[in-house]
Amino acid sequence: MSVLVYTESEQNKFKKAAFEVASYAKAVADKLGTTVTAVAVNIEDTSELGNYGVDKVLKVSNTNLEHFNAKGYAAVLKQAVSAENAQVVILSSSADSKYLAPLLAVELHAGYASNVVEAPSSTSPFTVKRSAFTNKAFEVTEIKSDIKIIGVSNNAFGLVENSSSATAEDFSASIPELGVNVNSVDKATDKVTIADAEIVVSAGRGLKGPENWGMVEELADVLGAATACSKPVSDLGWRHMGNM
Repeated sequence: MSVLVYTESEQNKFKKAAFEVASYAKAVADKLGTTVTAVAVNIEDTSELGNYGVDKVLKVSNTNLEHFNAKGYAAVLKQAVSAENAQVVILSSSADSKYLAPLLAVELHAGYASNVVEAPSSTSPFTVKRSAFTNKAFEVTEIKSDIKIIGVSNNAFGLVENSSSATAEDFSASIPELGVNVNSVDKATDKVTIADAEIVVSAGRGLKGPENWGMVEELADVLGAATACSKPVSDLGWRHMGNM
């Protein structure tokens, strides 16, 4: 039995969220007295996961999974859960993972708790603390199913270095007909996203107009931060909704 963690990647590189969920998985594994197995899709060098407590990496190489597809990734994780006899599956709370997790939960007949902010306070019964009501409150949720799926809220647990030697092995998974082919993805920006940011610089109508937004971006660049805006600014068309 192990704790299985899905480590997200983009352009064949791990996202920051991958290391956070690995850190969280290590904390859960310690409470359960077991090990952490990570699933990495189309990543050549997975050794960095060992810095965050991962013991074993299942490397999946498949050109059909070069771009995220929830159906295909759910199939991979389902087979990995079976191979590792995993009782707990950890994902991030990114848009992709929030799409993926419910599909996986149905396949595994598993309970799914999203937006989890802390390691389980108890493993028997299995209880986790989650943010609720758009982060205005917290709730404690008990997951009663045999297999449990946890979505860790971004930047809630943080990166916890816990160096171990992560062994890697190839994992061959059967991929169903996906139905959709992605030919290319054009990334709009190479700047820090709100999902990954530790610092966010936000502004509202006090800037008087979109022509003054440059000072917000300049400050964000200096701080290594993401930018955000108020809803009225977005409604006025000064910034797009991705900045809200």
